[in-house]
Amino acid sequence: MEIVIRGDSFETIPEEEKQPDEAVRPNVTYWQDARRRFAENIPAVIGLGLIAVIVICAVVIPFIKPDYSSNNFEVANIPPNKMFWFGTDKFGRDIFTRIWFGARYSLTIAFTASFINFLIGVVYGGIAGFLGGKPDLIMMRFVDAIYSVPMVIYAILFIVFLGAGLQSIIFAIAVSYWIPMARIVRGEILQLKQQEFVLAARALGAANRRIFLKHLLPNCMGQIIVTLTLLIPSAIFTEAFLSFIGLGIQPPRASWGTLASEGATYLRVAPYQLIAPALAISVTILAFNLFGDGLRDALDPQMRK
Repeated sequence: MEIVIRGDSFETIPEEEKQPDEAVRPNVTYWQDARRRFAENIPAVIGLGLIAVIVICAVVIPFIKPDYSSNNFEVANIPPNKMFWFGTDKFGRDIFTRIWFGARYSLTIAFTASFINFLIGVVYGGIAGFLGGKPDLIMMRFVDAIYSVPMVIYAILFIVFLGAGLQSIIFAIAVSYWIPMARIVRGEILQLKQQEFVLAARALGAANRRIFLKHLLPNCMGQIIVTLTLLIPSAIFTEAFLSFIGLGIQPPRASWGTLASEGATYLRVAPYQLIAPALAISVTILAFNLFGDGLRDALDPQMRK
């Protein structure tokens, strides 16, 4: 049976009806969704704000008051007041100014050592996880042997061998704190290299280097960033501990650990000299931990709602 279609069987659609329907929910990328969920995490935002304030003060305040090491015995051991917010030490130096000079050393050591830990850990853990098999077994047994000794012991040994100082403490923390990063990257690579997108890349003839750099490593960046963020407070605490026992930054230069060590000797008569650097260390570590926890919740796909 032949079907006859006539022109009057159709009706022209108005222009306004030709527009496509709007999406109920706009499409967002992984990083856009992570940024949104991070912004909704109030403690993480507060942690990021504290970090920003600490970094800005560490950069700006030493330029405003550059004479942090000048002695003035006429105002020695003065408790906190309107002129000296955190009081003065035994040499009459303003503790508030020295706190921010100390922040420069402490944050420089923490950021530099954590970045070196990031490089070593990603390369070592990535190679071990990507190769797998016997190379992975040998490399991780070496890591287990190193990890059996507390990391602080390695740091102390390096500093004793190299001598106390800024470069020595950075090197000591950098070469002894990369193991957690290596373990995490290795575990992520072992899991990801069995995924379909990696098998598809191999089937298309992609080289191992391209698979590692273009497919595996970018998919580990969320966990790597979180681990790097949590390494920074660990480095700050280690630097403060080493400086406290006299193996870190040496006077008259000031770090938070050096200030805490000097303040501990006057704990009974002038407790504010210890409270100020201890509070700076505590607030900074808390801020980085809040920031790191927020990044973990935002970048973990399993935490998505």
